[in-house]
Amino acid sequence: MNRYRSLGVVTGAAQLASADVLCRMSAAWRRPGAMKPFDLVLEERSWQGPASQSAANATFKIHVFDTLRAFEKRGVDAIVLPCFLSHTFIDELSANIALPVANIMSALSAHVRQAFPSVRRIGVLTSDAIRDNGLFERYFEAARFDVLHPLNEAGVDCVTSAVYGDAGIRSGHFYGRPIELLRAACADLVAQGAEIIVPGLAEIALVARALDTRPVPLVDANLVYARYVAAAQFTQPERRFKVGVLGGVGPAATVDFMSKLVRNTPATRDQDHIKIMVEQNPQIPDRTDALLGRGTDPTLALYAACKTLEEGGADLIAIPCNTAHAFVEQIQPSLTIPIVNMLTCTADYLRDAFPDVREIGVLATTGTLASGVYESALEASGFVQIAPRAPAQTRLMNAIYGPNGAKAGSRSGECCEDLAAAIDDLVAQGVQVIVLGCTELPLLMRDTAPSGAGAGAGGQTVRFVDPTDVLARRCVAYALGASGALESAVEVIAPEVGAPAALTSESTAPQAAARDAKRVRGARTRVRTRVEGVFS
Repeated sequence: MNRYRSLGVVTGAAQLASADVLCRMSAAWRRPGAMKPFDLVLEERSWQGPASQSAANATFKIHVFDTLRAFEKRGVDAIVLPCFLSHTFIDELSANIALPVANIMSALSAHVRQAFPSVRRIGVLTSDAIRDNGLFERYFEAARFDVLHPLNEAGVDCVTSAVYGDAGIRSGHFYGRPIELLRAACADLVAQGAEIIVPGLAEIALVARALDTRPVPLVDANLVYARYVAAAQFTQPERRFKVGVLGGVGPAATVDFMSKLVRNTPATRDQDHIKIMVEQNPQIPDRTDALLGRGTDPTLALYAACKTLEEGGADLIAIPCNTAHAFVEQIQPSLTIPIVNMLTCTADYLRDAFPDVREIGVLATTGTLASGVYESALEASGFVQIAPRAPAQTRLMNAIYGPNGAKAGSRSGECCEDLAAAIDDLVAQGVQVIVLGCTELPLLMRDTAPSGAGAGAGGQTVRFVDPTDVLARRCVAYALGASGALESAVEVIAPEVGAPAALTSESTAPQAAARDAKRVRGARTRVRTRVEGVFS
């Protein structure tokens, strides 16, 4: 069956000629081998500006884009665009919408190659704006074709005037002066040695019978395009991967995570970076309060933010909040895109980076610890969770939530002292690897070093794993196709107890990336199968 059930018709600057294309499409569907007829959806508001422009200006581009976006929201499957001027920026459109567009230039290029395989010199009847844009030269490459344009006659652009002049075809004049101008243009192309003539304006087909181009064939561009659309030969545009970020939990941690996404992306220019969509909602109820039974349930607010990202075209969702992952299991089944689980990613990283370690210290909110989400993730990877003892945990919560804590914007002083006390407690319990299980903690680690608790005589190295950096690297790896050695985690290493902490990057094996990418890819494949099944 035909994959495309409904087509949105965007007339652009060719309103009158678009009706001719639609009539040709109706006839084309009756041809043997054609797809079943589509449902046609016409744009509600056609272009009211000038049809002939020195170039497709911003206002016209925005009009066409808004029309395509409106069709996208209405659930149209593909776009018919019988306007040559709109094709001068077709790549810009395709890069910013998910719908496939039936490309009239691809249709003409394929037709000429198939129907006229020996032709090299192609005469083109188009406007000055399209000629100056080089549209035909891009589709009929110089290595094989010579693209010819008619010369101006006494300073008059014959084709532009014939179509867009006050007495032109677009104004409903199909006889007289427009025909004379087009005949002169055709004669000029024949004199230049054109072997075929291809219209580059849809309006020309309306008067094609009145043009005498013998002995050179005149391609019926509207018919070629109609048959191309009826055959549903157009393809889905290549789209860039988009990472969705559920932000605001908390706000500063979101900014930190975004910075890590950018820092971990191999890029030499802006365009090499990953598309990111952020739903920043600091009004999501506090996750720790909810888990401890003293606050509003944030499940619905988290789900609503995820749905916004899903509807915005995100391919996956990253939540730079450890505690929020206690609610992921309830949310994920109702989404069609995967949430990349930061806790699972961290456990995978730990297994690959520290195969000889069994006990992992976890610095997290009391709510996260009470939910058991980190403990479960670590146990699944063969680790035992070690948490700070009660007094140290109280100080850790003060470092995060206190009046001088990280969430209040503090980055030094009391909050760092409280964090150091919690670290000292874990060191005293013998842990060598500590997970910064609250996304605010990496913000404090820049100014914090463990004191001396639990240190051996020769000094002790303690490794701190930043889950937000692990998550950022995992998202980057998947967005880039899980290629390259992108799987490492930033650690804060204290070579000597009491010495200033130093940020280093330690590479690890790519197995974790492959495992997670496979999970995410599988989820997206299942979703894609369900969605496409509706139209198959």
